Formats: sequence, C-alpha cells, structure tokens
Amino acid sequence: MSVAVIESLDHEGRGISHVDGKAVFIEGALPGEKVEYTVLRDRPRYAQAEVARVLKPSAQRVQPRCAHYGTCGGCSMQHLDPVAQAAAKQRILEDALWHIGKVEPQIVYPAIHGPSWGYRYRARLSVRVVPSKGGVLIGFHQKRSSYIADMQACPVLPPQISALVPELHGLIAALSIADRVPQIEIAVSDTATAFVFRHLLPFSGKDRQALAAFAERHHIQVWAQPGGPDTAAPLHPVNGPGLAYTLPEFDVTMDFRPTDFTQVNVHINRLLIRRAMQLLDPQPGERIADLFCGLGNFSLPIARRGATMVGVEGSEALVERARANADSNGLAERCEFHAANLFEATEDSLAALGPLDKLLIDPPREGAIAVVKAISALQRPPRIVYVSCNPATLARDAAVLVHEKGYVLRGAGIANMFPQTSHVESVALFELA
Repeated sequence: MSVAVIESLDHEGRGISHVDGKAVFIEGALPGEKVEYTVLRDRPRYAQAEVARVLKPSAQRVQPRCAHYGTCGGCSMQHLDPVAQAAAKQRILEDALWHIGKVEPQIVYPAIHGPSWGYRYRARLSVRVVPSKGGVLIGFHQKRSSYIADMQACPVLPPQISALVPELHGLIAALSIADRVPQIEIAVSDTATAFVFRHLLPFSGKDRQALAAFAERHHIQVWAQPGGPDTAAPLHPVNGPGLAYTLPEFDVTMDFRPTDFTQVNVHINRLLIRRAMQLLDPQPGERIADLFCGLGNFSLPIARRGATMVGVEGSEALVERARANADSNGLAERCEFHAANLFEATEDSLAALGPLDKLLIDPPREGAIAVVKAISALQRPPRIVYVSCNPATLARDAAVLVHEKGYVLRGAGIANMFPQTSHVESVALFELA
C-alpha cells in the first residue's frame, strides 16, 4: 500500500500528489491529507488511484450524506464541505485560465451559492433489468463503469422525487416491456413535474393503466417517449398544465417541454442570470446577441431590460420555443431568433447578424472556438459575457479573445450549479482593451 500527501484537487475532484516524480490522481482524497491509496491504472507519467485509508484527514472532510456515494458516479465531492467545494472549483477555474489560456482575470467574482441538496430539478435515470442482481436497477451509472448504481434514494434530487425511486422499481418490474424501458427523464418545474419513460416497444393497455395510476397517486405527469426527444408526448394526464419556470427578477416565465435543455439548478440559474445581466448591463437602444440561446434563458432578461436581442441556437425546436416564450412574455418586438450551427460560425455569418453593441455566449461543453475566431476587426462587440460549463474550453477561447482579438479578461467567477459534483459552471467578462 502506497502513501501520499495531497497537494490540490484536479478538475474531476481527485486529490493530486506527486510520488517519485509521477503525478498521482487519487479519488476520495482532499488537499492536506495524508492517505494510503490503491493504484487503479499506472502509466509512465501518471497514475490513477483511489483512497484506501485516510491517515490524516482534512478539517474540511465531511461524512457523505448518500448511502450510494462511492459507488454511484453521479457525485464525486460529497466528502468535502460544500463551501470548500465552491472554493476548490474557483481554484480549478483560475488554474485552467492560466495554464491553458495564459490569462488571468483582473477581478475574481464571489462564488454564486445555492442549496447544497435537493437542487437537481432535472435528471436522467438509467433503467436495466438484471435478474442476477435482483431484478430492476434504476439510477445513475457507477463510477468508471457502464453498470447502473441501483438507487433507493438520491439526496441531490428534490425530496419528493427521491421518495418515489423505490416505487419506480416495482412500477417498471410490473410492465410487460420492463426490459425495454432504458431510461426515465425527470423534469421538475414551477407548474408541474414530468416523468418521461423512454420505451423501445409499445406499452400495453395494462402498462398504460399502471403508469396513469402512478401519475394520479403522486400528482405528476407521465410522458411516453418511443423515439427521439421530439416523440415524447403526455400519457397521463393528456391535457395537464405545461411545464414552466419563472425568473421573478425579470418578470419572465419560460415554457418548456420535459425533454428540452434547461438548467438543472433553478436556484443557481436565477442568480447566474442576475450576475450575467449585471456584467452585460443591457440598455434600451442597444443591440445584443445571445449565442447558443436555447429557449431564451438569457435572451428574455436582456430584452426585458430594454435592449433589442438577437438569439442564435442550433436547434430549430428550441428556436421555436424561444420565439413562443418571447411572444407570451410580451417581448416579441425586441427579439429575433435564428437557427444556425455556431460550431461552424464564420466572420460572414457573424456579420450577417448586423452591428452588435454587446455579446453573450453560453455554449455547451465544447465551447465556442469557432465563434471567438470569427470575431473580426469590423465586428468586435466592446463587451462579451461568456457563460461556461467547462473551464478548459473557456480558457482555450479566452486565449483567443485576449491574445488575438484585443480583449481584456475583466473578471471571472464560478456558480456552484452542481453541488457535490466536480462540475464547474462559470461566468467571465471580456472588454476591448
């Protein structure tokens, strides 16, 4: 058994140590701790390992709340105090900006905090029938595995949703096509909760009755999804209220389908929009683009502040949802939305959006490298707010903005969108020098 002293955390929440000149990434270890570890994978320049025993614990170590922690791959930081988690994520962001992008923010914004538990309003649970393991398994995938961690509860889900997990086992087991239901997608909104059952064969009449009874008992909506996301349709009730979340600070209500992309953490989403609007500072008369706009999460608050907003999104379905949301909130006159592949953005495609006073970018994990490279001397918005869910691609894109396009990184900070996990959400402000 090998022993190491932990120096820091990596972007996956693993402790980093150096033993005999080799970097060792140790799951379950915290900075300052002395641990015994077991090597899982040994490579010439690094090793991956897991804690076998903590010899000297960190003062920030806490008892994980979840009984499945350590097996389930959904969380990786429950053993670290939640406030310390945010501080660690801030360091991960700053390290990525410097080591990858060779940039430093002039200001580090205070971390955006919210509830540490019960925050996950969206989840995709895998389902598998494994007779050798007792029947139906429901949960997230296990760490480093395609196997399912069979959950009986999940404390990052809202309590009323977590309480339904045991009953889901029996519900699935009783279906005629139990082995052909691979996934349950959960969407909790301010108006309704939907469980979307993905099914590879048609439900029988008895299956539909069982699913409807489940919906009635728990005052939720059950949807059936036989194919891609667009095939999802309500099974019971057929004419229930639509799903929606509110942004009270901006007097906006966002309608969405349960298979649409929306932020997992509604509490942090509201605070993140507030921070983004403070940095962007939309003003009446300005023309602002929202790239990767989705169903209008940032677009409508921008328009509510009086600016004219141009939203661009790759999904035509989300563009239609954004237009409908703008209309229902009385903001259609200030909004225009376009469907385009921003991963293929060019100088010409950005110029086609017209003159822009400011720009907001909120890309997926792949980042927005084509967009930042397409910013030209003739089309350089003086201010860019970049909302990121991946520090590495933010840092890569920041390098282009700062070292090639003439911007200064005024500030950056994290939003703890996914407590108990290593996921780092952040927001950064760039301005022309």
